[in-house]
Amino acid sequence: MRYISTRGNAPAQAFCDILLGGLAPDGGLYLPESYPPVSRAELDAWRGLSYADLAFAILSKFIDDIPAADLQALVAKTYTPEVYCHTRNGGKAAEITPLTRLDDGLYTQELSNGPTLAFKDMAMQLLGNLFEYVLDKRGESINILGATSGDTGSAAEYAMRGKHNVKVFMLSPEGKMSAFQRAQMYSLPDGNIFNVAVTGMFDDAQDIVKAVSNDANFKARYKIGAVNSINWARVAAQIVYYFQGYFLATKSNDEEVAFAVPSGNFGNICAGHIARMMGLPIARLVLATNENDVLDEFFRTGVYRPRTAAETSVTSSPSMDISKASNFERFVFDLVGRDPAVVRELWAKVERGEAFDLSATPHWAKMPEFGFVSGKSSHADRIKTIRYAHGRYGVMLDTHTADGLKVALENRRPGVPMVVLETAQPAKFEETIREALGQEPVRPADLAGIESLPQRVVVMAPDVEAVKRFIVERV
Repeated sequence: MRYISTRGNAPAQAFCDILLGGLAPDGGLYLPESYPPVSRAELDAWRGLSYADLAFAILSKFIDDIPAADLQALVAKTYTPEVYCHTRNGGKAAEITPLTRLDDGLYTQELSNGPTLAFKDMAMQLLGNLFEYVLDKRGESINILGATSGDTGSAAEYAMRGKHNVKVFMLSPEGKMSAFQRAQMYSLPDGNIFNVAVTGMFDDAQDIVKAVSNDANFKARYKIGAVNSINWARVAAQIVYYFQGYFLATKSNDEEVAFAVPSGNFGNICAGHIARMMGLPIARLVLATNENDVLDEFFRTGVYRPRTAAETSVTSSPSMDISKASNFERFVFDLVGRDPAVVRELWAKVERGEAFDLSATPHWAKMPEFGFVSGKSSHADRIKTIRYAHGRYGVMLDTHTADGLKVALENRRPGVPMVVLETAQPAKFEETIREALGQEPVRPADLAGIESLPQRVVVMAPDVEAVKRFIVERV
């Protein structure tokens, strides 16, 4: 299995090479040369597997430069009930991502049972183990530079803390995350973790990461790697829970399922797109945004119009306060027939701050083949949906999952189970839960009082050169 860049001007590479590299040298994102198909016989064989065994079966299709026994050991070490221990709603910890039945044919899939109570743990815990394994084998080190709008940062830091030969430099928008999210990141005492709060929005932080990654000399000299969803391994690991969700929501592989996915950076739903391309019977991928509706606008109109930081709203579902979706380039690459020249032309516009419009192109005419529908949610919608789910189904949703459920309910089809991918646990967004329900969300005992711990963070302007200096001084 070789990996190519969406922009076509980088050599094909093996999995372990792109694992450590992040962005391709030409500024594009890596994807497999082709998606490995899954046969009906494989689906039948996989239906009864444990999560770890299912992950090994799927990831083996994408990773052929790690010996099978080693990959199986890494996956088995990652996906355990001890790591994903924060289950609720009667879910079975052994299932890792259990479904919660809301109604006939309507479910949420618990993806936030890991150490930081967010779906990012599903891939990031594996990424930490993969990084450590590959670096130890090669006798190398890496300095991870990432940006977070809420949950990626803590998931990355918890996955990488104490790992051999790894340092993490995580940028976040100052004051834009919840108090719980900030505390999760900034309270970690580990010497290989460095937090930088950027005076701006998430997109400012993400732009810095991309600028540093595109400086080939700096990236090579200081061994800069990525854990944002621009890293292919993140997306590959997330493919697994779509298969698991499908098996748990159906009795037979003759059935179809729809998945509703809260989406900001397009990484989570990109994994669903790839699962569908591999042959998983997904009828629809229902994309849900908050007020920052760049992706909803595209799927409704064919126009991709990234906003500036000044045009990006601060909302009560902050992990989706994103107006330039990094992973979207992977989907557009598939949409335009995997033509890198078209992608280069489109993203040249994006990088100039311009929009692009595919609505009158033959590419847009193919859009129905990919199964996407979309919708958006406001703060008032979130409050209403949280109240509705609590009153009708007896479950407490976080703000992002509420966005997903709201749009899911608008796009249900008779006879097709709808699985809403849960984004985080409500404990991460206490202020909004209090507003909606007048009560405190339950917080796991091991995370009680986290906001009172000492915090380590440096506040900086969104300045690429200043961030580079910060890294150089600490490596």
